[in-house]
Amino acid sequence: MPSSPATEAASADARPLRSLLYMPASNRRAIDKARALDCDAVALDLEDAVAPEMKEEARAILIEELATGGFGHRRMVGRINALATPWGHDDLTALAAAPLDALLAPKVDDAQDVAALSQAMDQAGYGANVALWVMIETPRAILALERIAACAATTRLAGFVLGLNDLAKETGMAQAPGRAVFVPVLSQAVMAARANGLVLLDGVCNAIDDPARLEAECTQARDFGMDGKTLIHPSQIDTANAVFAPSEAELAEARAIVDAFDAPENAGKGALRVNGKMAELLHRDIASKLIAKADAIAAR
Repeated sequence: MPSSPATEAASADARPLRSLLYMPASNRRAIDKARALDCDAVALDLEDAVAPEMKEEARAILIEELATGGFGHRRMVGRINALATPWGHDDLTALAAAPLDALLAPKVDDAQDVAALSQAMDQAGYGANVALWVMIETPRAILALERIAACAATTRLAGFVLGLNDLAKETGMAQAPGRAVFVPVLSQAVMAARANGLVLLDGVCNAIDDPARLEAECTQARDFGMDGKTLIHPSQIDTANAVFAPSEAELAEARAIVDAFDAPENAGKGALRVNGKMAELLHRDIASKLIAKADAIAAR
């Protein structure tokens, strides 16, 4: 099946997604600060970060601040309330005209939820380039990961965002350092996302005052192959950006591999020895992607 327009647009967007910072949509001062922060993306949140009595005001602030603009290179994401809540449908309808890169929907349980969200976005008049990202944060969603991810072929779905706080609440799984109990969830999410061309962002680190734990979680998520991490405080941005960016040593190795395959004397070869290591064409492709990521970060 052909990919949806939103999925194709997301795939073509070379901008990095190392760091996505949640900001309460009800807090104008925080939103204004986001215009100068070094994060790759900002998620203006109408859900968890906003009290029920502030939902409507927060929605109006979000729309006004997005219209004002000034967010530069940052991808802009709006997190709505679940459609099952009193505010979800109004959120989705109201944000249709806002300059968003993605709409982030919480509490998705199965493919039917994704189809309903995507259809509602179409009916509300969202532009073809506005992607649908969904929170993976319920036990049902974990059990339906492949079915949910496969919706990318026929809907606006283009991204997964892990919500381990909610998953811990629903399951009783402990969020201990190392996140050992969540490893199966992390690996399943990676497989489902990569099999269907989705963006994949790790859940937040609650330990704001523990930079070592944040770095460990970022490293774990990077080693799993995720694109970046969601954040709850500006102090976490630099760590996420650094961990999810290629190191100088990695870049040097990648350039050496690409240069070796590009050398005229190696034309047509499928395997080479580069700096004492065996490199095949698949390693050249991996190296090329790494270089492209570094170039995108530099161009930001």
